[in-house]
Amino acid sequence: MVRSPNDRYQTLKEAFQRGRHLAFQKGEFIIRPGDTPPGVFLIEKGLVKAYDITKYGEDNLLIVRHEDEVFPLIWAVTGQERSVIYQAIVPTSLWRISRKDFLADVMEKPDNLSAVLDMTIEMYRLHSERIINLEYRSVRERLISFMLTMSTRFGKEHADGMMIDLPLRQQDIASSINSSRETTSRELSLLEKKGLIKTNPQYVILVDIEKLKSFL
Repeated sequence: MVRSPNDRYQTLKEAFQRGRHLAFQKGEFIIRPGDTPPGVFLIEKGLVKAYDITKYGEDNLLIVRHEDEVFPLIWAVTGQERSVIYQAIVPTSLWRISRKDFLADVMEKPDNLSAVLDMTIEMYRLHSERIINLEYRSVRERLISFMLTMSTRFGKEHADGMMIDLPLRQQDIASSINSSRETTSRELSLLEKKGLIKTNPQYVILVDIEKLKSFL
């Protein structure tokens, strides 16, 4: 009998729930700069930002992890340490187990291995989309591509369109699309004046997705 993805994820969550339950407030570090990860985490509720620091001392957003996702996945699987910082961007609750226990559960239970493989493929897809995004020549194209990608992961139906329910700073968006904060802010304002988006410090609403896609 083939088990559904939800069943497989439930089995993985049960493995984590034998570990330690932790809570972090908005802005708290989960893995600090330069620290070896203290274990493998599964997000029960909340959002976690993964980023590194460029040689210019600026934050470079890599990905935002959401509920039921595992991190740091590369370290968990390979043991390879990377200079990636993990920080809660909203109040967040997590489960943590040791890397040893994580690997044992994955190797002993096919459902857990399948769930981790699904997560790995999704991570590869997201990083591939980021590379494709950077092939666009203009900041406006890269910005629109970024927002459309975020809407597939964090989008919620709203009376005015599709709401990206994600409190990202303009600097985070700018770093993801290889732009400056000032240029990104200007492009967001122009798209809002055209009636294509609505912005708020806590979210962005895509008012006309088809029109936005026409820019790409």
